[in-house]
Amino acid sequence: MRRVHVGFVYQSHNLLAEFSALENVMMPQMIRGLSKKDAAARAKDLLGYLGLGHRLTHRPSELSGGEQQRVAIARALANAPRLLLADEPTGNLDPKTSDHVFSALAELVHATGVAAIIATHNLQLAARMHRRVTVIDGRIVELD
Repeated sequence: MRRVHVGFVYQSHNLLAEFSALENVMMPQMIRGLSKKDAAARAKDLLGYLGLGHRLTHRPSELSGGEQQRVAIARALANAPRLLLADEPTGNLDPKTSDHVFSALAELVHATGVAAIIATHNLQLAARMHRRVTVIDGRIVELD
């Protein structure tokens, strides 16, 4: 169920170093049973949407931190999950790159209609969310 209905984006991108950006996004789809052709088509669409259409054949070591994180976002959404969990997806990035990656994530979440829970300590990014909550003394509290 988790593999099919939930996508994960971590603070560290956790990409497979020996595979290209395209292959990293294709991998979860092929594990799920999608054909190589169909997985490649969806991966290209997602990476293109995230502005990485020109970086498909590059390995993670050849990508910037922001590009690596956008590949991780595409990978998390590759199987069209119902829920996306993102744990500090911009935590390792500089402010400008954080803003760019967060914008790309928000646009893709909106475009796909996936429900997203994004954990961040960046209050400027959190302020851009539709709904914000925090945990105080073990309780979930809605923020204004």
